[in-house]
Amino acid sequence: MIDFLGRDGGAAYPETVSLYSPLSAPSAIRLRPASVEDADLLAGWDRQPHVIACSTDDPGADIAFGGIPWREELADQSDVSFYRIAEVEGRPIGVMQVIDPHREPTHYWGDIEPNLRALDIWIGPPDALGHGYGTQMMTMAIDDCFADPAVTAIVIDPLASNEEAHRFYQRLGFEPVGRRLFDEDDCLVHRLPRARWEARQR
Repeated sequence: MIDFLGRDGGAAYPETVSLYSPLSAPSAIRLRPASVEDADLLAGWDRQPHVIACSTDDPGADIAFGGIPWREELADQSDVSFYRIAEVEGRPIGVMQVIDPHREPTHYWGDIEPNLRALDIWIGPPDALGHGYGTQMMTMAIDDCFADPAVTAIVIDPLASNEEAHRFYQRLGFEPVGRRLFDEDDCLVHRLPRARWEARQR
């Protein structure tokens, strides 16, 4: 659905800041369910240059993801598609979406097998970039997905142009499986099989 953590927003951020590589030991992350009360927070993050860059290759875009109506989106959460807000010491710093791509009603992933999960992830405040929060968030979400014994693999769809994101996901064990257009977005789909993740945990 989106390019997950996204790419550096360009000149607005120092070259030393990476969305994917921690600069310091990260503080503990808590993932909590998102609610309609988080709509304004997420709408504000959608205006951040680095979040816009994670969602599209269009250099003229001024809002991420084409402008999600967050109140409606959060009100419509279900076991098929839901959001988690990442907090550090009570401060929201990121968000994740967890999707059952086979059952998801918009059929964004098309004709895809059952028993999968798809993840989206992004960091909101610019000062939360580069601290390793994304790695913690992904690890927690992956563990949660595979806690369901029926789930066989996790898929993600970073933009094909976002090579830094590819390296990040591949360090977590995801494998590229091929390029695919999602609407107008040229993405490089990655997949993490259960056995590969479990082998890393031994």
